[in-house]
Amino acid sequence: MERIKHRVTSYWALRAEGFETQRLREYDSEKRERWLTEFRRYLPEGKPLRILDVGTGTGFFACLLAAEGHETTGIDLTPDMVEHARHMTAVLGLDVRFLQMDAEEPEFGPESFDVLVTRNLTWTLPHIEKAYREWYRILSPGGVLINFDADYSAAMESVEEHELPENHAHKLVPDYMQAENEAITMQVGAYHQPRPQWDVQLLVEAGFERITVDMGVYKRIYAEIDEFFNPTPIFTIAAYK
Repeated sequence: MERIKHRVTSYWALRAEGFETQRLREYDSEKRERWLTEFRRYLPEGKPLRILDVGTGTGFFACLLAAEGHETTGIDLTPDMVEHARHMTAVLGLDVRFLQMDAEEPEFGPESFDVLVTRNLTWTLPHIEKAYREWYRILSPGGVLINFDADYSAAMESVEEHELPENHAHKLVPDYMQAENEAITMQVGAYHQPRPQWDVQLLVEAGFERITVDMGVYKRIYAEIDEFFNPTPIFTIAAYK
């Protein structure tokens, strides 16, 4: 494993337990329906879908979509996240398959999934172009990749300051871990070009034919500053095979 991936995995292993607790609260909040509304903009209707949640963390998207009747799988590089994802699924009484796996090297056959979803993952990948090629490979014809992310490294010096509530995750993370997260962000960001423009270019090169970018998702999901608020404006990229 590359050194940066080991660093990312070590960081998120420390946050896995608290992350599950927060994601369970998010699942029971108004955010659940907001996320589903966003997914419905892109998901084919009228049939159960084979969905892969890439960089699933503790399984929030995988659980969200399994509860809607889809066959969902979640993968994550961090073993602790996978363990907590399985626990979260058990708590919610859902049937989801979770596997430890590198997002840049998914171990699935061609056309294994109808939909790929991911949230706040691609900014951590040193080889996004490789990931997009692999994700194209494992998508079925007509399938869609739905990527929620942000240009976190570019935003570090320009993001608007917000007064966050005391129960916000950023307030609960020790200073040394916040410093590590910032260091990882800048290290990985050195590999990246401006996003999401760069993503669109890479997705075209990977073979995707219809690509849309939505910069408005941020205001719809994070309409108020609460414990789930993301201070960095996220975008949605939907890319169809």
